[in-house]
Amino acid sequence: MNRLILICLCSFAFSITLFAQAPAASPIATAAVTTQASTPAGQPSAAQLPKPGPEAQKLAYYLGTWEGQGETKGGPFGPAGKLSSTITCDWFTGGFQLVCRGEERGPTGKRAFLNILAYDEKAKAYAEYGISSLGESEYSTGGSLVGNKRIFVKDLDGIKLRYTETQVSPVLYTYLAEASKDGGPWTVIAEGKVTKVR
Repeated sequence: MNRLILICLCSFAFSITLFAQAPAASPIATAAVTTQASTPAGQPSAAQLPKPGPEAQKLAYYLGTWEGQGETKGGPFGPAGKLSSTITCDWFTGGFQLVCRGEERGPTGKRAFLNILAYDEKAKAYAEYGISSLGESEYSTGGSLVGNKRIFVKDLDGIKLRYTETQVSPVLYTYLAEASKDGGPWTVIAEGKVTKVR
């Protein structure tokens, strides 16, 4: 159980780091429609297709390859140790979602993962669906982005996880993951930084 909580937390922490900054727009969303092709009856033309909104376009920040370095703190949620990760993100067709593939290593071992990042218009929040080579699957939504801080809180069977990301620059952010068991005080369980490498 502790290993699963640590794996979920590490996944949660790294995954959530992929939501904060946004200077560039989706190349798909900003491409002008220059021709109007004939379409089958009942199908929208290219000019009528939905376009990603500004919230989805903020995900463009994460295009490319990123490397993370951090550490977990020993305690009831798992062993202490170093964390490292590499992730590469690309637009999914249409420019509404970002598909990210990566690998991370930590005190509980190595895992590969695939995350789909999006903005959920109905929930008015960022969302993520992730799977891993350890058989995990998870859907997360919510969070806030105020100034240079993104905060995301999640409940996991009586344990609250809080993830805070601080944007340091366009190519660097730091993260802090904390847990509270049964409404108790917040305890730091992981922290680190993520840097864009290309």
